[in-house]
Amino acid sequence: TLDLTCRTTPCFAKFSEMEEMVNMEAEINEVQPLLLSVTIPSTLQFYFIGKKCEILEDMNRHLEAVLKDKRALRKRLIKHRCQESLPIEATFHKCIVELLTEAVTFIEKLESHLQSVRSIPQIPQMMNNMDTALSKTEVLIIELEELTEQILKWKELQKEAYSN
Repeated sequence: TLDLTCRTTPCFAKFSEMEEMVNMEAEINEVQPLLLSVTIPSTLQFYFIGKKCEILEDMNRHLEAVLKDKRALRKRLIKHRCQESLPIEATFHKCIVELLTEAVTFIEKLESHLQSVRSIPQIPQMMNNMDTALSKTEVLIIELEELTEQILKWKELQKEAYSN
C-alpha cells in the first residue's frame, strides 16, 4: 500500500525529465568539440590523400602507356635520325632555303673565322710589331725630309754655279 500511495507527482516528473535533458545537452556540448577536432583534420587528411591518389593514378596510367609503346620507343631511339628527312611545312620552305644558303656561306668562311680566333692570342705581339714598324717609319720620314732639304740646297747651289 505504501508503494501505491507513493506516486510521483506530475510536477516533479517533468522537472526530472528537464534535468535529464540538460545533462544530456551538457554531455553533447562536451563531446562535440572533441569530435570536431578529430573529424576535421582527418577529413582534410583524407582530402589530400585523395588528391595524391589521383596524381599517382594519372602517373600510373602514363607509365602504362609508355610501357605499351616500349618496343616502338626502343626502335625510335636506336634508329639514326640523321638519315631521315624531317617533314617541313610548305610555308617554311623559303626560310629553310635561305637558312641553308647562309649555312653554306658560314661553312665556307669558317676557316677564315677560325684563323681569326686563333690569332687572338697573338694580337699583343702584333701590336708591338706595328708600334716598332711605325716608329721606324717615322725615323725614315725624318731622314727623308733631311735628305730632301739637302737635295734642294744642292740644287740651289748648282743653279748658282751654272748661272755664274
